[in-house]
Amino acid sequence: MNISIVGAPVDLGAGRRGVDMGPSAIRYADLEASLRGIGHEVLDLGNIEAPVAESMHGGPAEAKYLGPITDMAEQLAGRVSGIVEGGRFPLVLGGDHSVSLGSVTGVARHRSIGLLWIDAHGDFNTPETSPSGNIHGMVLAALAGYGIPEMVNLGGFSPKVRPDRVALIGIRELDPGERRLLREAGAHVYTMHDVDLRGLSTVVEEAIERVAPGTDGMHVSLDLDVVDPQQAPGVGTPVMGGLSFRETHLALEMVAASQRMVSMDVVEVNPILDTHNETAQRAVQFTLSALGKRIM
Repeated sequence: MNISIVGAPVDLGAGRRGVDMGPSAIRYADLEASLRGIGHEVLDLGNIEAPVAESMHGGPAEAKYLGPITDMAEQLAGRVSGIVEGGRFPLVLGGDHSVSLGSVTGVARHRSIGLLWIDAHGDFNTPETSPSGNIHGMVLAALAGYGIPEMVNLGGFSPKVRPDRVALIGIRELDPGERRLLREAGAHVYTMHDVDLRGLSTVVEEAIERVAPGTDGMHVSLDLDVVDPQQAPGVGTPVMGGLSFRETHLALEMVAASQRMVSMDVVEVNPILDTHNETAQRAVQFTLSALGKRIM
């Protein structure tokens, strides 16, 4: 596979600082060399330009840093769009989950896609339902056509993905408003209860079958807080009771086996909160599984 890496060092969408260093931490964990080691051709395009919080006003309390985040997402969408046009696979490194607004938009300009959202959180709030006003918790709703117009209409079209082509895996923390909206939208939500009750392999297989058929492929968005914080401590919004190291590998190995993934982003690695870059190393290992690495 011909892979192009692009970093989006932004933490404006999150409630805690530090995820802007995520792309550097993941690269430092030997991402490029590891991808080459399993046979891929890799081109690192560097980072998009991303402002820092200290250089600007926070904007509306119900959607903090809205303007700078949508500007960043437009820039990232253009970069990803160029990668897709060049026939390469876009691998985006975050940054907080607001970067998915740009990465998914860039892919959806060219392809009809499904979306696999692997995360502890739903990210399906709107400014009306969000208790924090942090935009990383509104991104998935905007991609599905719900929320503030500046986000929903990014790139000049909406939705980027149909809600019934969205599946969330590993969910264990939802706000009341987003819970209602997810039900209304018809997205497929697989909580940790479903994982425990039915088994991860069954959940992942079903999720892929719900988002991929009838599309040109699926975008996979991996938020490292889906992993239990005992095994991935360097995230800004940890929630106990997540996927294990091995379960996360299994989920992404199944993604690779499906041969339906056309793009990916890896987000929410926070080196400030990490131990010896452990979470970034996990991010690299999981990415390798998604892109074809096997035990045998």
